[in-house]
Amino acid sequence: MTNSPFNIISDTINDIISNTLQKLGIEKTTYGVSTGTKWVETHGSMLSSENPSTGEIIADVKTASVEDYEAMIAKANLAFKEWQHWSAPQRGEVVRQISLKLRENKEDLGRLVSIEAGKILQEGMGEVQEMIDICDFAVGQARQMNGVMLRSERPSHKMYEQYHPLGVVGVVTSFNFPVAVWAWNSMLAVIGGNVVVWKSSSKTPLTAIAVHKIIADVLVENKVPEGVFNLIVAKSSVLGDNFLEDKRIPLLSVTGSTRVGKHVAEVVGRRFGKTILELGGNNAAIIMPSANLEMAIPSIVFGAVGTAGQRCTSTRRIIVHEKIYDDVKNRLINAYAQLEKRIGNPLSSSTIIGPLIDKSAVK
Repeated sequence: MTNSPFNIISDTINDIISNTLQKLGIEKTTYGVSTGTKWVETHGSMLSSENPSTGEIIADVKTASVEDYEAMIAKANLAFKEWQHWSAPQRGEVVRQISLKLRENKEDLGRLVSIEAGKILQEGMGEVQEMIDICDFAVGQARQMNGVMLRSERPSHKMYEQYHPLGVVGVVTSFNFPVAVWAWNSMLAVIGGNVVVWKSSSKTPLTAIAVHKIIADVLVENKVPEGVFNLIVAKSSVLGDNFLEDKRIPLLSVTGSTRVGKHVAEVVGRRFGKTILELGGNNAAIIMPSANLEMAIPSIVFGAVGTAGQRCTSTRRIIVHEKIYDDVKNRLINAYAQLEKRIGNPLSSSTIIGPLIDKSAVK
């Protein structure tokens, strides 16, 4: 495949990659555990992050061992004891400042998402915008955690509901949305007084490391307890079911396949833990005779090929009314024929379809 567009990378693109890594503080080798502002020396094996467009190694991460995990969880539990007593608006102010940092670094972080995950640049930028949007939403929620008050049958008494933080919340993210899913979970968790342990995908560890470097100044300036925001890069053979079985983590949010989700629900459920599961799907677009095909066809195509089809929401089936079947089919064939020249390196503005994440995804 010597003529593959993925193998033809100009010096300009190589310079872009180098500059992006430098601006985000990504070194050639880094440790895989952070407790917010401090990077902890890890003792696991080395993990190489590859650029899926070229197969070249971007940087290496020294992964965590079980002992590293135990030390991080101890720090997280200590931080929770203090963090839960901060007022919700105070916690919201920290999130507000994180959103400002994400705005400042949107282009570089979005570009890194494209470099490491293979998403086209527009999608990489869009993912960081989703992080910013959930921060803004969480700031508002920090002042709206209302409870319900009920009148009691006992004179001079009332009953009311009150929110209480759970403690340590685990967030396991997938390569296809390497940073947005963390933000969706974490920003809402921390304004509620919880602390977060983020286990990033082993396929996209650098984006997670970059996020922690971006938010570090905010944590320092606001004197956020060390251990509120935690990151761990560890292989599943080291941190797998033992993570799910850990009773110190009352809630786990996991993104992955349906098969993985069933296993997570079973393991966590056995200890009566809580789960939030975002899993794979078999999504259909339904096209009726009244549909505006000028809108429907591009929506179907991008729904199918966006992120190279590597989304839980990717369009996989089309159900078409028989009256417009031939018209829809011909329009789709024509649309796909035009995509052939739009496959290439995700950093190129002309690219619509980037690479699959790795060889196993191709198989």
